[in-house]
Amino acid sequence: MRRILHSPWGLAAISVPLLAVTVVLLWWRGPEWSAVGNAFIAVHWWWIVVALALNLLSVAVRALAWQTVVHQALPDQALPFSRVFSAFAVGLLGNAVLPGRIGEIARVAVLGRRLQRGQGYTGTLVGTVFAHRLFDLFPALLLVVYVVLTARIPHWAITSLAAVAAAGGVLLAVGILSARRGQRPAIEGLGRARRLLAMARQGLGVMRSPAAAAVAIALQCVGWLFQLLAVYVAMRAFGIHEPMPAAGLVLLLMNVATIFPLWPGNIGLLQAAVALPLVPYGVAYTRGFAYGLGLQVLEMSVGVGVGLLFLAREGLSFGALRGMPPAPEAAELPANQSFVWVEPHKRPVDDLLERERMRRGMVE
Repeated sequence: MRRILHSPWGLAAISVPLLAVTVVLLWWRGPEWSAVGNAFIAVHWWWIVVALALNLLSVAVRALAWQTVVHQALPDQALPFSRVFSAFAVGLLGNAVLPGRIGEIARVAVLGRRLQRGQGYTGTLVGTVFAHRLFDLFPALLLVVYVVLTARIPHWAITSLAAVAAAGGVLLAVGILSARRGQRPAIEGLGRARRLLAMARQGLGVMRSPAAAAVAIALQCVGWLFQLLAVYVAMRAFGIHEPMPAAGLVLLLMNVATIFPLWPGNIGLLQAAVALPLVPYGVAYTRGFAYGLGLQVLEMSVGVGVGLLFLAREGLSFGALRGMPPAPEAAELPANQSFVWVEPHKRPVDDLLERERMRRGMVE
């Protein structure tokens, strides 16, 4: 399966049929496209600029939260924010354009390049990613409570929000219990699932420090707040003048719609998840659908743009990003092994020879 995903022909064989089905469904059951185009013509682009800035702030604050988790898990390593943010940005790019949550492993690989190999840091960094994602549950649950108390929630959305809240509570309880089961669990000889859990416990060390955990949670909440404001401001850009609870409902259902990538970008499903909850507020479905398209492009542009910038800064290619293993396969690496970036069209020996030639050129 991995060979298929990393082959251009394999990716085309999977992506093209899914994209074709998506286009047909959008044409057959989608909104009135001429009205969608008119909604984009009337966009207030100044509000789009403000929304982009808020999304960038959200990314920066969430990267700072991850740095807090990393410092707690690796107290002997001094990793400045610039390096952590660079790795976080590359991870955003990977999650935006590649399947299998490659971005989570990519940010571990980028940050791990700055650490000494053979010390077991890779497993710990993978664990910090689990912990960082776990801290998303706090602002998500707060937003669920806020929306339930203030927003006009369609009946079909109540079940989804209840399921998300219940799953979040269970995951949070599991995370807290796992964090208390020792400082450094051994992961040698474990199976894939147990290795993933052991890696998560290594990164959950921040939960054993109430002060550091509180800082990370607060930063994640601020990051979500900036994202909520971006959703609200983008509504203004499309002429949708509804209150903040409506923006909170949109943000929640967007996250629910993107949990499982059913097809590229979940295009159509995400827009429906944005447009349908706005109908009780008197927003026409067509305008809400156009707003959903604009919101998806806005958020992806931040992840892809910032990610490409820092990918180039790290001296890496997009081909190397595609060569990253998905999280389950990464769990099979030995505890003392780090990820090595190798271009997919090169063998490791070729890569070493190229580095040696570059070194000699610099000496001469």
